[in-house]
Amino acid sequence: MFNSYIWSLPSRLFHWLFVGLILLAFLTDDGKLLNYHALIGYGVLILLVFRFFWGYIGPKYSRFKDFPLAFRDAKEFALNIFSSKQKYIGHNPIASYVMIGIFIVVFLTILTGILTLGVEEGKGLLSSLNSTFFKKMELFKDIHEFFSNLLLALIAVHLLGIFSDRVLHPAHKTLSSIFNGIKVTSEDYSIKLNIAQKLFALIFLALFVVFFIFNISIKNNPLVASKHMSVDYKKLNPLFVKECASCHIIYPPHTLPATSWVTMMGGLENHFGDDASLSEKDNRDILDFLVRNSAETSTQKVSVKVLDSIKNKDIIAITQSDFWKKKHKDIPKKVFAHKDVKSKANCKACHSDIEKGLIENDKIKDINAFM
Repeated sequence: MFNSYIWSLPSRLFHWLFVGLILLAFLTDDGKLLNYHALIGYGVLILLVFRFFWGYIGPKYSRFKDFPLAFRDAKEFALNIFSSKQKYIGHNPIASYVMIGIFIVVFLTILTGILTLGVEEGKGLLSSLNSTFFKKMELFKDIHEFFSNLLLALIAVHLLGIFSDRVLHPAHKTLSSIFNGIKVTSEDYSIKLNIAQKLFALIFLALFVVFFIFNISIKNNPLVASKHMSVDYKKLNPLFVKECASCHIIYPPHTLPATSWVTMMGGLENHFGDDASLSEKDNRDILDFLVRNSAETSTQKVSVKVLDSIKNKDIIAITQSDFWKKKHKDIPKKVFAHKDVKSKANCKACHSDIEKGLIENDKIKDINAFM
């Protein structure tokens, strides 16, 4: 028996970086960590590009042409799965199908992730699509989640294959080969990298490292930058800020539909229990501003969600909408009773950027600060 070196260092390094980043991608699948989640996805894409070319110029067993993908190979492998005889030195047929499936599904997951980031959040390379497809944001999100779940299923099959090989063919030392590149074979099937292969792998490793250094150094880079810009309402409409922000925080006009603003401005003599009446001219000027910038005119996620939630209901406060209630249903009452919050209407307590016209997930304050 021979200790054959079949998995080169670049192949093994790709494997573990691939595993690590996919694990991190699932761990960062949270609104507050969205930018990190996206950047990790781009990192996985770089690895996929490397693996694609490595599948053609890499050493034996790493090349796609060495994957036994013929149906007869799969049938023969299944019929002789309990045999100790080792015919497939690299990937066996089932493992080959699963690996190709993982590569394809990961690519589709990343692609739909970039689309979702652009359409739903207005961020990243495809942020321009937010203006066109923002009403379909849930569709893109559902497709992305479908491929994410499909990836989990393929990973489960891959792990099951490793476990079964460990049980049925322990002498081959397939599992340990993932770490040291060596499998036990009947003949010496060792591979060796040439200069071109080493140089190619080194270039991609350098590119991968530079990518992460760039993203650590420049947080708001084009890969995750938002198309939605902060608004200075004091400059945009001083009257609005003077009259409305004198008693409470600035509520961006795009957080309510036009009908809600019309109803609210038409009943200022009883504005949530207070008399906030204005002169006819000031009332008209502020109402015009609110309607011109209402939820119907915005492609921000919160605008779309609120608009869909309120529809034609007679609601003049975002906290009365089903969307707001659903998003905040798990927050303990004592958080809203905290001295720094005091009210459900005090959005600024958690959303530090709301008075700039933004409600970004990564700007939400941790509620543990109010516990």
